[in-house]
Amino acid sequence: MTADATPALVEDKQRTAAGPRVRKGSAYPRYLAGKVAGAAVSLLAVLVTSFFLFRLIPGDPVKTMTGGRQVSVEQLAAYREEFGLDLPLWRQFTDYCGKALTGDFGTSYQFRAPVVDKITEALPNTLLLTGTAFILYTALGIFLGTRSAWRHGRLGDRVNTGLALTLYSIPSFWLGLLLIIVLSVGIGPLPGMFPTGGMESGGEEGFAYVLDVAHHLVLPVVTLVAVEYGQTLLVTRSALLDEMGSDYLTTARAKGLRDDLVRRRHAVPNALLPTVTLIFINLGRTVAGVILVETVFSWPGLGGLFYQALSVPDLPLVQGLFFVFAAAVILMNTLADLVYPLLDPRVAR
Repeated sequence: MTADATPALVEDKQRTAAGPRVRKGSAYPRYLAGKVAGAAVSLLAVLVTSFFLFRLIPGDPVKTMTGGRQVSVEQLAAYREEFGLDLPLWRQFTDYCGKALTGDFGTSYQFRAPVVDKITEALPNTLLLTGTAFILYTALGIFLGTRSAWRHGRLGDRVNTGLALTLYSIPSFWLGLLLIIVLSVGIGPLPGMFPTGGMESGGEEGFAYVLDVAHHLVLPVVTLVAVEYGQTLLVTRSALLDEMGSDYLTTARAKGLRDDLVRRRHAVPNALLPTVTLIFINLGRTVAGVILVETVFSWPGLGGLFYQALSVPDLPLVQGLFFVFAAAVILMNTLADLVYPLLDPRVAR
């Protein structure tokens, strides 16, 4: 073997050990296509599940709609024909899927209105409640999580962690009822300061209406923030603790950077990947709302509407809401997956 052939042999061995070369820029499109395809399959699975799942609920929706009145057999048959309940199950399923793919989820049994209209009507109320809570508990969780991790083991860290675990383990509906008893009804010398439920008192206009809605918003938002911020705090704290032993932080300190700058500019950005996942998941849940909290506070959002629909059962409305809830979560999870490579390019490889 000649000396000239030696470098070529070494290069061939290095290529073999490293595996096949991937052209630059080709990994992310395949990664993107895989995630979008997975989301599409998940949506189809939700569409099928939403049809069959809620037909397991006991009760006859037609009889429930009559409100217990004496109704003839002919009238019941007419109602079933009107809503397509007299058709074979396979025919109902194909009709449902065909219409749902065009955005038509049918007509609500109890409201006699298109399901899409009822969802559109209640969606802004849910976004107002859960969106406000989402911004507050995300900011609070990230702030307290970074402070706790940077001062881990101290009194403040133990207090923050213990309080977060305690509140996160409390059922949201129980905390909501407790706040209504203490701060709405009043207990002992403490008078009631907030409404017991609803979104507005009625009769207010202009800025007075805004203040009235904000007054009704306080207790449900406090309930959601108290229950949800702990999860963000714990995830942020854990991720930052994993980063704190890294060499690049030691190098940054050796260069004379202040401890606060090391945390904000170096440690926290590199520890945000798990927190980003949680933020997108919670953002998807924001569209769904929190059914129990909206029910406890009689908030006229998607969660309260879902509870009303289940009590009938209003199958078209339940199916439409379930699909919207699931689609929001799937969409946000997919967006989180697409953002990962921007934070860490190794994810798409």
